[in-house]
Formats: sequence, structure tokens, C-alpha cells
Amino acid sequence: MNILSVVLQLIASLSILVLVHEFGHFLFAKIFKVRVEKFYLFFNPWFSLFKYKPRNSDTEYGIGWLPLGGYVKIAGMIDESMDRKQLAKPPKPWEFRSQPAWKRLIIMVAGVVFNFLLAIAIYAGILFHWGEEYVRLQDVTTGMEFSQTAKNIGFKDGDVLLSADGAELKQFDESTFRKILESKEVKVLRDGDTAAIAVPDDFMTRLLQDKQGFAAFRVPFVVKSVMKDSPAGRAGLISGDSITAVNDSIAFLPDCIAAFANHKEQPVILTLIRQGKEEKISVVPDSKGKVGIYMKTLDELYPVHKITYNLVQSIPAGIKKGVQKLTGYVGDMKYVFTKEGVESIGGFGMIASMFPASFNAQAFWEMTALLSVILAFMNILPIPALDGGHVLFLLYEVITRRKPSQRFMEMAQMAGMVFLLTLLVYANLNDLFRALF
Repeated sequence: MNILSVVLQLIASLSILVLVHEFGHFLFAKIFKVRVEKFYLFFNPWFSLFKYKPRNSDTEYGIGWLPLGGYVKIAGMIDESMDRKQLAKPPKPWEFRSQPAWKRLIIMVAGVVFNFLLAIAIYAGILFHWGEEYVRLQDVTTGMEFSQTAKNIGFKDGDVLLSADGAELKQFDESTFRKILESKEVKVLRDGDTAAIAVPDDFMTRLLQDKQGFAAFRVPFVVKSVMKDSPAGRAGLISGDSITAVNDSIAFLPDCIAAFANHKEQPVILTLIRQGKEEKISVVPDSKGKVGIYMKTLDELYPVHKITYNLVQSIPAGIKKGVQKLTGYVGDMKYVFTKEGVESIGGFGMIASMFPASFNAQAFWEMTALLSVILAFMNILPIPALDGGHVLFLLYEVITRRKPSQRFMEMAQMAGMVFLLTLLVYANLNDLFRALF
């Protein structure tokens, strides 16, 4: 993996999300004539990498050195800066605390709303520029490879997914996976007949416990090209060869790769189909278990279904996709509060691993849009120190017409910050533990 590329993509993506989020707060503070003292990308304890305050402006703009987010410092607001000196003075008309509750509420939710709108805009842009492409489940005649956990409830390798509780399954993505998890019965095509599989209520819990995943496409091993002077080249393999067995055992792509890795510098007998005829070839993997073959990918083996969108069509489609991503993520949150869910929490390492090793524009924007949805939802959780914590106290004020005391707000802010820092450390230690063990 190109670690530098992944890290740069992560920083670029999070920077976009932070700037848009904080701009939401900044914009509505300005609209309501509330003074914004600082607008920073990244945090700047002790010093800043860059700062600039325009003449006749109340706002200092800057870049901090700690890339864990960013912030706007709004005058008269209890936030992570914990500026008690300012709060000890009588309220000024331009301060946050002097505004009516409804204005403060709008300022606080603006960041979350802007992140969600950003996600919708990105999804609409992706659909307009690239459209949607996928391989239909029913077109992959070799079916799926299932984890042992999935096999335990009745799935078998080679099954073609057809429907979940009567709803047709078209493509293999997170939406399809959720439909399967939430269904009572999944129908598959098996050896030419339809078979029904009962899905237990705790299926997701079992998957999290076993850490094996659910399924992947059963991809045939078809040679796309052969490297010169490689074991495969010396053995006589050519483009178009379809390997059907390794050492007389039926094999697909993962089986072939595993066999090569397990037979370093040892002969492996490949059964293959070449121009309609079956042949056997012996190949000796090198010391790293490689044979020097580029394989055909799924979309090179099966027809790709493509949907295109014009500018007008892409906007409602982007909204629909944004809403689907949000509702899907919210639904998944119930698993976080299980023992297995807590163990699966990840930090920056897990997020970084979701970016491709080399930059791909479509993949980058897909990931950025998803992170924007996640950031919007996480920030609106009713946890002190997050936007949702402020919103919770503001709603209490609107309903009861009683404002929480400054002392209470300061204590809540401190408690929230301790909780979030603890969660951040735990999540990143989880990443480290998984990487080491």
C-alpha cells in the first residue's frame, strides 16, 4: 500500500469536511451578526502554522499544526477553548450568549446541515460525471463465496443471491447487505433451483463475533496478461487461459492465489481451458508465492450495467443516495452498542484503509461523501462538546424557558471533551492492536 498517498487522501478529505462544517457555523454567526474570533483548519495549541487577520475584521483565519479537525471560536460561546475570562465579563450584544435561543440553535445545527448538503452535492456530482456502474448479481453465474458464519445458516458457495423477503437483489453493496440482515428469508439460485434460507435475528452479531465478513463474488481465475520471464510465462500460460483447478481441486481466484502462496518454489498443476479445450500445465511459483499473472477483474468477465444521469436527474438521485447512506448508517448504529460492535470501532487507521492505495478521483469523492454523512450524524449526537450536546441544551431552554447555568455548561463541556478524547484514544488503539495482532 502507498501509505503516503492514503495519508494525503485522508487529510485532504477530512480538511474539506472540516472547512465546510465550520463554514456552516461561521456563515450563520455572521448572518446573525455574532462575532467570530477565529476560523481554523486543524487545532493550534501553543502555535499556528499560518494565521491571518484582515484589516477591519474581527476574525483571525489560520491553519493549526494538529490535524484532528478544526474550529470556529464564536464570541461568548462555551466551547473547547474554555475562555472563562471572556465569559466572566458582562454579555455584549455581538456575543453568542446574548442571542435568542432560536438563533443560537440555527448556528449550532448549521455545521451538521452543511455536511449533509455537501454529501448530497458530491453524490449528485458523482452521478452526473460518472453515473452508476455495477455487475448484476444474477449475471455472475459462478455465484458468491460465503464466510463460514454465512454457511452455518444455510448459504453455500456458488449460490446466486436473488431476493430478500421478496425484494429483488440487484447488486452487491451495503444496501443489499442491510436488506439481507433485516430480512427473514433470502432466496438464492442453487444448481438451477431456487432455495430459501432463513436469516436469524442475530446474524449480524454472529458476523461481528466471527470477524469473517459475509460474502464476496466467486471470481473465476482468467488470465489477462502474463509478465515476461515470469514463472507463468516460462510455463506457457497465455492471455485468455481460464484456470479451473489447482492440483486437481476445483479452484476460483482465491483458491489459486492461496495455492501459489502455499507452494513457493514447488510445482503446481493447473487445469485450464484454452480455446475451448482442457489442458494441464505445471507452474512453479517464485519465493514470494507469485507466478507473474494479471487476472481479469469482475467487470471484465461479466456485463456491466450502467446508469447515466443528466444534470437535472443527478440532483434528486444525489438526494436519494445521501438519504439512503444516512438512514443506513443510523440503522447500523444499533450494532455499535454491542460487545462485538465496541471491539470493531476504529480510528484514523481504519478510515485511511478505506481509501485506495493510489489516487482515484471517483473513489476519493465517494469516500469523502460517506465521511461527510458520518460526520453530520456523529456531530448531532447529544454528547456535550459536540454540536448535538449544544442543541440538546438549547432545546431544553426553548421548551422550559430556563437557561442552564454557565457553571453547568462548563462542566458538561469538560465531561464531553474527556469522553471524546477517551473514545479517540480507544479507537486508535484498536487500530494499532489489529495491525499488530
